[in-house]
Amino acid sequence: MNDTAARDWHRLAACAALTTWAEPAGFDAVLEAAADPQRAPWYGCLIDRKFSVDNTFAQLSRAVYDSEDLADEKSTSGRRTECFRALVSIADTEYFDEQLADSLDAATVREVLPDIVETITRGSAAIGRARFDLATQLIDLAASLAAMDGPLAVRLAHDVLAVAPSPRALVHATAIVHRSATPEATAFGEYLAVVGDDHVRRCLTER
Repeated sequence: MNDTAARDWHRLAACAALTTWAEPAGFDAVLEAAADPQRAPWYGCLIDRKFSVDNTFAQLSRAVYDSEDLADEKSTSGRRTECFRALVSIADTEYFDEQLADSLDAATVREVLPDIVETITRGSAAIGRARFDLATQLIDLAASLAAMDGPLAVRLAHDVLAVAPSPRALVHATAIVHRSATPEATAFGEYLAVVGDDHVRRCLTER
């Protein structure tokens, strides 16, 4: 991982492996990469085919997610949570290919909730400058809060959709309705049914 003579994707693979194994060295490398993403030694070695942007943070996010059981065994769960906090904090500028929000379990969401809110708030103002579908990525983060705090998830999703009510973002927003039984989520579902197309309405009725 730290061998400067190795190929970039080999170094990324080593980082992902160490992270999956819940090793401190892997978690430290993820934190270092998130602190200055474009200076990570493997940045750009994987490119998303749809948006032509870096896709390495999606791989690191998945590796952090996969480390859960071993992190418990090795007493590195705190470092794992800090990695998720760091990754959430750059989700307004870096692409995660739908891997980050889906990796956040309830316990992690509780720990990093303020960071999620800050990132969505900051990202909503940057949607127009993003080189990828930032709106949907932010909606997915909002949906990760729905089971814990439906009204907050709805409020944040409305903030995003006020800027970019794309069909894809609307479809992903239906997850909030399915994950929360609050009156706010019910009203949000009614709103999505009005502003969305037939596909959105099908997503609201299908689980």
